[in-house]
Amino acid sequence: MDDAATVSAGDIARLGGVSRAAVSNWRRRHPDFPRPVDGTPASPRYDLVDVEDWLRRNGKATETPALERMWQRMRSEGGELGLGHVVARAGALLVWLRDGDDEPLLPGVTERADATFVELAEHVAGEYGHAEAFELLHSRWVAADSRRLRPTPPDVAARMLELGGPADLLLDPACGTGGLLLASTAPHVAGIDRAPDRALVAAARLRLARRDASLTGTDAFDADPPPADAVVCDPPFGVRLDAPGPWPHGTPPRGEPELAWVQRCLGAVRPGGRVVVRMPAAAASRRGGRNVRASLLRDGALCGVVAAGPDADLWVLRRPAPGDARPSTLLLAAGGSAGRHRVRVDDLLDDTVDLGPRNPTRLDPDGYPARARALAELRLQPPSLVPSTRVHSPVSVATLEKKGAVRCLRATTGPLPDTTLTTDDVRLARPPSGPAGPPRCVRVEPGDVVVGDGAARVVDAAAALAPGITGYRPDPGRLDADLLAGVLAQAGEKRAEHRRAVLPDLPIAEQRPLGEALRRLADTRSDLHRGAADAAALSARAVDGLVSGRLAPARAPVETPGPTGTATLAERPGRSGRTPS
Repeated sequence: MDDAATVSAGDIARLGGVSRAAVSNWRRRHPDFPRPVDGTPASPRYDLVDVEDWLRRNGKATETPALERMWQRMRSEGGELGLGHVVARAGALLVWLRDGDDEPLLPGVTERADATFVELAEHVAGEYGHAEAFELLHSRWVAADSRRLRPTPPDVAARMLELGGPADLLLDPACGTGGLLLASTAPHVAGIDRAPDRALVAAARLRLARRDASLTGTDAFDADPPPADAVVCDPPFGVRLDAPGPWPHGTPPRGEPELAWVQRCLGAVRPGGRVVVRMPAAAASRRGGRNVRASLLRDGALCGVVAAGPDADLWVLRRPAPGDARPSTLLLAAGGSAGRHRVRVDDLLDDTVDLGPRNPTRLDPDGYPARARALAELRLQPPSLVPSTRVHSPVSVATLEKKGAVRCLRATTGPLPDTTLTTDDVRLARPPSGPAGPPRCVRVEPGDVVVGDGAARVVDAAAALAPGITGYRPDPGRLDADLLAGVLAQAGEKRAEHRRAVLPDLPIAEQRPLGEALRRLADTRSDLHRGAADAAALSARAVDGLVSGRLAPARAPVETPGPTGTATLAERPGRSGRTPS
């Protein structure tokens, strides 16, 4: 590997333990700051050795960690497009250093590195362990190229494996760098990826984790793996395919490549085996794929559709075994136990074949009684407030920020958050429901205040923030979080409006009763929002059930017509007995 490693401004900030803004100040104020040797004017890169010398001369850095030096060497050699190959080589090297095995991780692929890099890798492995060192390097690669790598969020991966059930051999035909396989507990795993670099990285991760794994770097539609007990797959969305088939459930339209992956996964599992595929939410209802969806339903291959965040679903399938009866219902789950319901397959086989789990018109009318009881039990409890003659001195949020009593949260880079808080979560005061956040995002911790979609609340769990939400971190010894949330909920959506918002200038002990009253008001508002959503779902169930005959008024028996009679509507008290024409 080339010794001339280069670093970006962000890398320099990490080496010096400062912000990127501080590095920009160094560049302007210090004429001896190193000159760029590569990159562009907007994203310059600097020689690592020159940067380290400058930091030492100016007393701004300690010794560069071995892991950081190793990563910069890899990034310098690989560049933007070849970094995956360099990461794969580092993985193969770490496997060789630990196991001393010359057998290549993938058939026909042998990787070696120069003596200097081998020594550096040994140092890093001695500090972190071989497996942990490669996981750290892998996370750096994901952060640097998250758009192309698109790892499966950890919470979604766990759900997919749970739905897939136990398996002796688990297959992922679009394994990427092996995240799903690594998270599974299957005794034997197999993966396929068309990019040899990604397949090699997956092989290294699994080998270093001491898993029994078989990886192949080829196109999944050309491979012929042995039938697996279960298949999990998170295919790339929207990437057109030219695979020849076969297509037992119909040729997928060119604009619906995910339906090709569904059929490929069904063909790779043994009869009776489970398949779980992560699909874009639109694939459940797009017009072009309705014939394929209808075939999956008629054949009994599709068992359920489970929402996995706002823009994706998990399709749960089973390859029918000879003699199996076709299921009569399909499980649709929009999230949580209250959102799980079964719909008759025959009701879905219409002109649209809409399988969307979030569509309230597809809700099972049999769930109406329980929903009605829950809505009837809703009790609103706003705080009791009385007139007062006291006058509080005002203080703006902008002033509190200057005094350090509260700060607005900014995006940071770090480990992937498990979940994301969405605007609907803020409005309905529910736990985070979005998928894992990107490596660079705004992170909130318990006690922080979030504002979005005309609502604000105090969070009680760590999460990433979705776009459109602003986070604040109050000093608990100086500013009550519930009081801040109550005021910001009425301030507006923009950051400038938040800064102009006014709070009472009171000691923390006197703030808390006010914050408690505003928290109860916020709970009342959230209960009303949830009640409105439940009422909409209740109405959809009622219309579907009354029209189809699966629901009837509890105290108004329906008169069934005789063999030659016609059905009539019962006369209402006080009205003329009119029948519809």
